[in-house]
Amino acid sequence: MSTVVTNINQLDPKGNYTYADYLLWQFSERVELIKGKIFKMSPAPSRTHQDISWALARQIDKVFHKTSCRMYAAPFDVRLVNYKNSTLDSQIISVIQPDLCVICDLDKLDEKGCLGSPDLIVEILSPGNSNKEMDLKFDLYQENGVKEYWIVNPMQKTIFIYVLENNKYIGLKPLTESNTLESVVFPKLKFRVKQIFGV
Repeated sequence: MSTVVTNINQLDPKGNYTYADYLLWQFSERVELIKGKIFKMSPAPSRTHQDISWALARQIDKVFHKTSCRMYAAPFDVRLVNYKNSTLDSQIISVIQPDLCVICDLDKLDEKGCLGSPDLIVEILSPGNSNKEMDLKFDLYQENGVKEYWIVNPMQKTIFIYVLENNKYIGLKPLTESNTLESVVFPKLKFRVKQIFGV
């Protein structure tokens, strides 16, 4: 029988875990599960990270407010299922908290968050998470069919957009402050990049 875990040090950092385990974790640290492995999240985003997240949320909300799609900001659990097995909690091996996400299939939403892939995910890099967002999450989102994935780099003031085509991400030209971002999946989602970085 599984028991409640109140200290992250009780977990094996090399172990494999599922959403059923995740539900029993009652410690203060924020973590994500990626393919069964634990990844610690930053205790609190920097002010710059927060400013960029809010600026992006305002632009996205303009498009999706009062539509059939919903936007959510972290902390918000997205559970990705191992589709080769069942959808039981014990088969969910990835639980992530994207900075921002848009879900248009409202059947995926429940009180715990989202079960299945959002249509759009936005991740904002920070010094402690760059490898995770650029490598592990890129593969995870591609494998799970996230239609469009944005990686926002506050240090370089750039945005990278990846669009799913034939189950593989195609990278578009990197966007700088002088460019206009236009979503491929959601063409109405369009804004000047400099609005995001406060220029």
